[in-house]
Amino acid sequence: MEAPERGALMLVRFIAVALIGWTAIDLALYWVVCNHDHTPMKPFPSLLKLIPFVLGVAALIKSKALAEWISNLLDG
Repeated sequence: MEAPERGALMLVRFIAVALIGWTAIDLALYWVVCNHDHTPMKPFPSLLKLIPFVLGVAALIKSKALAEWISNLLDG
């Protein structure tokens, strides 16, 4: 694997982990706000907040293919 492909792979993995972390923080904050207001967590907002998690996991699973696509796209 050449340097541009390794860089693209690192970029894809970093973005995927950032999406997963963002979701974890967002859901934790939503839980804290609902707990503070003494209201139950609603399923629809919770499912909407899970979309970045699903995208992050999918990006981690397909990281090699995404990195190759980005590398080819940037090579011209």
